[in-house]
Amino acid sequence: MTDTFTIRPATAADADSIAHHRVGMFRDMGRLGAETAQPLYAASRVWLADALERGEYLGWLATLDGAPDRVVAGAGVQRRRVLPFPQLEADGTVRVAAGDQAIVVNVYTDPPYRRHGLARRLMQAVLDWAASVPLDSLVLHASADGRPLYESLGFNPTNEMRYGRSLTRSAAI
Repeated sequence: MTDTFTIRPATAADADSIAHHRVGMFRDMGRLGAETAQPLYAASRVWLADALERGEYLGWLATLDGAPDRVVAGAGVQRRRVLPFPQLEADGTVRVAAGDQAIVVNVYTDPPYRRHGLARRLMQAVLDWAASVPLDSLVLHASADGRPLYESLGFNPTNEMRYGRSLTRSAAI
């Protein structure tokens, strides 16, 4: 394949493409069945359009050169506030971080365009952005396939755990 690509910022008009990639990402990880693909797509599209407009979500998209509307890969961050926390600095001191955090989400490449360095280029755009704004931490949840890339970019495994039972309220409580 001799395609060349352009990385560009996402706009609210890209919510459809990003939602499509989000569905593909969860499908590829085995976490999404056919019955929930359309509801996830629809809910994500609405959420993304709003969050992109407000600046809560920022994204970067890879498009084919010569076909700027053909989005073949993407990555995004959701900006959020967390409680202040102690942060270890490079010099060994500890400071109290304000809690400005971004979580990397929706890193996805269409299957025909994988293994062309697009995820790395997109993640570099995320890291460049993160270095340019006041941010205390940048986190992500890595799939097994993505872990080597993220580790090569400087991400470290942490002690995070995820509750594995349903959070749906039950009458028995």
